[in-house]
Amino acid sequence: MLIIELIYVKPIEEVEQNVVKHNEFLDKYFEAGNFICSGRKNPRVGGIIICNESDQSEAERIIQEDPFFINKVADYNMIEFLPTKYADGFEKFIK
Repeated sequence: MLIIELIYVKPIEEVEQNVVKHNEFLDKYFEAGNFICSGRKNPRVGGIIICNESDQSEAERIIQEDPFFINKVADYNMIEFLPTKYADGFEKFIK
């Protein structure tokens, strides 16, 4: 499992220009079962994606499809972790 941190490197106006396509990208990978949750950081300087992918190279390949990546709106930081304690129901996300 990976925590993918997005850090905006462009003004928020450029981020906004890419939000619709970014959300379409997210939808694709939620439907495929790769993403568990996502959202904005507060303050709005980036976002977080919880990715149900154990192969970091596959996650990197997926991220290359993100309009934020393509248009150089955000930098990405990936943190791999192995959940050992979690709320009931979360086990369905453990690969």
